[in-house]
Amino acid sequence: MINSLINNTTQFSPISLKNMDEVKLMNRSDTKFTFSVQKLPILLEKLVPFYDVLEINGKRLHSYKSLYFDTDDRKFYNDHHNRRVNRHKIRFREYEDSGLIFLEVKCKNNKGKTIKKRMKVNKIPNTLSNDHQRYVTNIMGYSLPVSSKQWINFNRVTLVHKKQKERLTIDVNLNYSDGIANGDLSKVIIAEVKQERMSRSSDFIRIAKDLKIYPMRLSKYCFTTMQIDHSLKKNRFKEKQIFINKIINE
Repeated sequence: MINSLINNTTQFSPISLKNMDEVKLMNRSDTKFTFSVQKLPILLEKLVPFYDVLEINGKRLHSYKSLYFDTDDRKFYNDHHNRRVNRHKIRFREYEDSGLIFLEVKCKNNKGKTIKKRMKVNKIPNTLSNDHQRYVTNIMGYSLPVSSKQWINFNRVTLVHKKQKERLTIDVNLNYSDGIANGDLSKVIIAEVKQERMSRSSDFIRIAKDLKIYPMRLSKYCFTTMQIDHSLKKNRFKEKQIFINKIINE
């Protein structure tokens, strides 16, 4: 799978991390798509004329390791499930190929915007230090007792539109673990279009529609949490879970 994906990205022109900084989009509109890995080769082929690919040290498929935090009663999960318009996620993320590690706080506001704030750290700890807690509290506006819940790891291809201020991330080889339960979601692809403001004129959205790939918001954290803790409410995620399970069992 990995070798095949690498081969499928060779047709794209490269863009460096420095040049991609112009399209950081820390305050943005996101649209997610979830589909079977079987559709990925033809999708990439059709995207070549419109996008460049992020290349770091000669690599186009990049590794990400994330450790997510939540309260004991899974407030962040439940806020998402209950469709709260203002909600948060806290994680440490290691961008392995660039050697960068950040504490990241993602805020979804009532206008549908995702705002990501982050601070650079030296390593991923299992607990928030006092400095980490102060940083999180300052962003969220309130303090919560949180602890580490699960690791979510994946590989990512990042595409940058040649003309528009738009990034597209394609996540593959997704797996998760809380130290007891482990899961493999490698048959599932999660793509996300990141724009300053939502626009259906995106070449990816147009091509995806032609391939019968449709928007479906899927939080990696929420979906893996459902798989780990079966006692949580999940009725509002039921259709998504059925769709994902169908892909996994293909």
